[in-house]
Amino acid sequence: MAETNAAMGQRLRELRLRRGLQQSEVARRLKISPAYLSLIEKGKRVVQLPLLFQALELYGVPVEDFMSSLGERRVDDGLARLLDDPLLRSLDLSQEDLASMSAEPRMMATITALFNLYKNTRSQLDHVMTSLAEREQQADEGSVRFDYNPYDEVTDFLEQHHNWFEQLEERAQQFRRDCAFGRRVTSDDLERGLLDQVGVRLLRIPERSDSSVIRTWNAEERILTVSNDLFEQRLKFQLAHTIALRLFDEEKLHKPILEGYRGHHAETRKLIKIHLANYFAGALLLPYPEFYRGVTKTRYDVELLAQLFESSYETVAHRMCNLSDPRRRGVPMHFLRVDVAGNISKRYSGDGIRFPHQGGSCPKMAVHLAFLTPSVICKQYSAFPDGSTYFCFAKVVSEPQQGSLVKGTTYSIGLGTHADNARHFAYADDLPFADPKKMAVPVGTTCTFCERTDCNMRSAPSYKFAFRVDEHIKKDNFFSPLVRGDAVVDAQKPARRKPST
Repeated sequence: MAETNAAMGQRLRELRLRRGLQQSEVARRLKISPAYLSLIEKGKRVVQLPLLFQALELYGVPVEDFMSSLGERRVDDGLARLLDDPLLRSLDLSQEDLASMSAEPRMMATITALFNLYKNTRSQLDHVMTSLAEREQQADEGSVRFDYNPYDEVTDFLEQHHNWFEQLEERAQQFRRDCAFGRRVTSDDLERGLLDQVGVRLLRIPERSDSSVIRTWNAEERILTVSNDLFEQRLKFQLAHTIALRLFDEEKLHKPILEGYRGHHAETRKLIKIHLANYFAGALLLPYPEFYRGVTKTRYDVELLAQLFESSYETVAHRMCNLSDPRRRGVPMHFLRVDVAGNISKRYSGDGIRFPHQGGSCPKMAVHLAFLTPSVICKQYSAFPDGSTYFCFAKVVSEPQQGSLVKGTTYSIGLGTHADNARHFAYADDLPFADPKKMAVPVGTTCTFCERTDCNMRSAPSYKFAFRVDEHIKKDNFFSPLVRGDAVVDAQKPARRKPST
């Protein structure tokens, strides 16, 4: 009985690995825990027939074929574990090659040891890069620093706090009460609040000069100077941001949040302070209780919420990622802002999605595809190589300057959440997640780290695969790695003709 369990478990594991599925994804779809699936694959648990039938249906294998294959010679389990790594898939090893290596225990032990050494070396490379960055940061201030990016530190800080700062929420609510603000706040309301509550006078520049400065805050004289050509939504946010800066100076609201924080970059603390002021501005313009009720009522309809609260699409999208109050928690979400060139200028992962720290992201993601249809919401399910799937939607927002989009700004604002949470979003009503394989778009983090072997939009090879060139094989993308199974069709073998009807 134990031998049968072991054979069935090993065979189920092989079927999962051949289809490139992670244990977590298979366990979720079979409605069991990953730990229980691991015990089944190790032969330590009996596979109940209903569960076996579900697994075989998932893998697309008939029961008869599965049972007849149990007696066949299989690859050594030590080698099978290596199949999880994408590098092995790019070494063009056939099943006969794997079976032959399994028959040689000493060879198998050597290969396994070398492969594990390679994986350890690859993981240590990240530590080396980090050490180099820290060493460069200790150099003279005038020197060029390696891998310098304080914005990454800000993002990590926000994610560690789940983008939730209760003391700022409470102070923003208090300020609203003191000013008797209604749900909709105008720039005139904020200007009065600036003067009456914090003693700040507002000066407007009649016309914008050649400089791109839109706001100047003189803390000593308590004078805020703004450009007169700011549209209402943007002006409101700048006024609310200045209120936050004034309160930070007077009441030190940001000090407890930053207490004990040790960043690697000198600029990081200032950047966090700026973000906290932005956070306060969002809480002031979009008060948590009313906004949360609006979000749940409209089912995360960003466009409708922007109209209800007379705010910008981007501000509403940002605020949706702040709904982490334990008493009224929103759906975990991620946020991306990219330009036409694909550069990421803002990012936040509240749902565990992986974003690159450097360079652009995957061109298959909705936030990039939105530029193809700038007048409508772009929606899709995105499936990552690790089996995680997200519902994503994006919209292009533009601010022309002198009637020109080229002179102005154009961004794509992307939002999303786990596919299981898509039912909470109005945007997913016409895109039910019925068939994950057919509906989900295969995406990755970024090309140089992606484990996809057949992406037709690759812009660079992945370091996770062996670089192998074969003049006899042409994939539809030059940078796609050649893996086991990419064989040349035998041109001499006549094609099988379909029977005439």
